[in-house]
Amino acid sequence: MLNVVAAVIHNPQGQLLIAQRPLHKHQGGLWEFAGGKVDADETPEQALVRELQEELGIQATEYRRLLTVEHHYPDKSVRLQVFRVTRFTGEAHGAEGQPVLWITPAQFADYAFPAANGPIIKAALLPEKYHITPEPHEVGGDLVAWLTPRITQGMFVCLRAKTLAKADYLTLAQQVAVICQQRQAALILHYHVDLLVDVPLAAGLHLTAQQLHSVQSRQDLGLAAQHYLWVSAHNITELNQAWCLGADAATLSPIKNTVSHPEQTGLGWPYFVACVQQAKLPVYALGGMLMQDTHLAQHYGGQGIAGIRGLFS
Repeated sequence: MLNVVAAVIHNPQGQLLIAQRPLHKHQGGLWEFAGGKVDADETPEQALVRELQEELGIQATEYRRLLTVEHHYPDKSVRLQVFRVTRFTGEAHGAEGQPVLWITPAQFADYAFPAANGPIIKAALLPEKYHITPEPHEVGGDLVAWLTPRITQGMFVCLRAKTLAKADYLTLAQQVAVICQQRQAALILHYHVDLLVDVPLAAGLHLTAQQLHSVQSRQDLGLAAQHYLWVSAHNITELNQAWCLGADAATLSPIKNTVSHPEQTGLGWPYFVACVQQAKLPVYALGGMLMQDTHLAQHYGGQGIAGIRGLFS
């Protein structure tokens, strides 16, 4: 299997960098994230820094692992170790003569990418905060009214309403889906995996850890390629299961002690670090998170934070 690194590179304007593959190479003419082969005598991190210097003329100074993608083409298999680069020096350009572009998240649909880049594009568009809704009774019973002023562009909203009957959850999900569409946010359905067909505006599903153990593949859930699959995990074994299932992201919890689950002792940041270092998909710290924990979670290698009370303003 060919080992390759790829970089999701951000600029201060919120754009991401893509490059066009040379016509004479495998998958030539398609667009991709910058990167290249990992040499036998270097680590993925060393390969990332070298490739970005050679291809784009920039020096990556701040980056973290994002996910690992394995893809099997008819003529070769590749393992892509993907990093999110958030700081660099120099001006990015096609140092090897290749066309490069800065594009907005909304423009990704206008460019053709190799099949292996599908999960990378989805991961690249993930936010640093994953918002989970409170139960309706916790906000006076009208969750729609409570959410409406709080949903903003680019937000991922997990509709977690475990106290509702399935029919009531469906009605609520359909209403929240409309708000999310209007605000250009993404609605993720929680637990009720069979309701995705009834909420066509939903962006995906979130499985509980218990559901994770009973699902064999994404296809079992009726997910299309564009749908997101999130998973709740509590240890590295479940994070690995989530990756094998084809999940796009996972929450790891509880990191801190929480009001909602006082009987559970927080795993702690050292455990989060140990899990993230081994995980192959984006991981969000969940449990007692506050806005100020975002950069800490990212410093430790996570995608960001997830939560209810500490995230919704």
